[in-house]
Amino acid sequence: MLLLLLPADPLDPRRADEHFRAEGVAARAAGHAVGLVDHDALAAGRWEDAVVRLPGPSDDAVYRGWMLRSEQYARLEEQLGRRDVRLRTSVEHFRAAHELPGWATALADVTPESVWTDGPDLDAFERCCRDLGSGAAVLRDFTRSLKHHWDEAAYVPDVADVPTARAVAAKFLELRGDDLVGGLVLRRFERFVSAEARTWWVDGECRLVTAHPDTPSDVPPAPALTAVAPLVARLGLAFVTLDVVLRDDGAWRVVELGDGQVSDRPSSTPAEDLLAAIVPRGLSGSRTPSR
Repeated sequence: MLLLLLPADPLDPRRADEHFRAEGVAARAAGHAVGLVDHDALAAGRWEDAVVRLPGPSDDAVYRGWMLRSEQYARLEEQLGRRDVRLRTSVEHFRAAHELPGWATALADVTPESVWTDGPDLDAFERCCRDLGSGAAVLRDFTRSLKHHWDEAAYVPDVADVPTARAVAAKFLELRGDDLVGGLVLRRFERFVSAEARTWWVDGECRLVTAHPDTPSDVPPAPALTAVAPLVARLGLAFVTLDVVLRDDGAWRVVELGDGQVSDRPSSTPAEDLLAAIVPRGLSGSRTPSR
């Protein structure tokens, strides 16, 4: 039986956060167990307060909640382990999926060329610009970009113009502040011509294709995943998402790989569909709702 771990409602810790509540309802209806985690406690470093309610031990627990840093996930794994609950995704696999250096090299043939620094070093960032050579690029850190600050802190018109690129990077660092994860990443800019599709993978198999949560009403074309699938399988990750999009030359490109536990479900996708995708083949619930 699957144990689905959801963030607790900050105003009523006995209930799941409203954003994820439908997934809990779907899990119980399918006979799986649901536990609650205090996301605010994790974010604040109150590790022992992080686990709010567990229905019992589990050998297959999946977290579905708000974004966590890798070190926060490690502490959650530790606290759950003390209660005989084993997360399906280890902290090592979480970091590999959640942070771009963990997957970009393995997917190099199907994702924009990427270079990165090991921290917020602008001199190292200049070396990354030289490594890319010339042309436009998109700036981010190991986990996210600032696309809502596109012109000032995300888009680099030409990496050969190092002073301008450095100014964009400096603004990015200013805006990210203490939220910076890892280092600075430059990804070669490519022109895309379709809506993004979010694809959901369990044990290297694509189980579900949805719209992207930022554009839930935009139905993407069915992506061609023939080139992508063997690369994802070789990563050996239990539960991930890939956001894919059609490039202007007709090639499908991976714009992001993320840990499936902290990847948002678009509002246009029923919670039951995602739950069915998460459950491993051959595993079904007892049809007895958890308490």
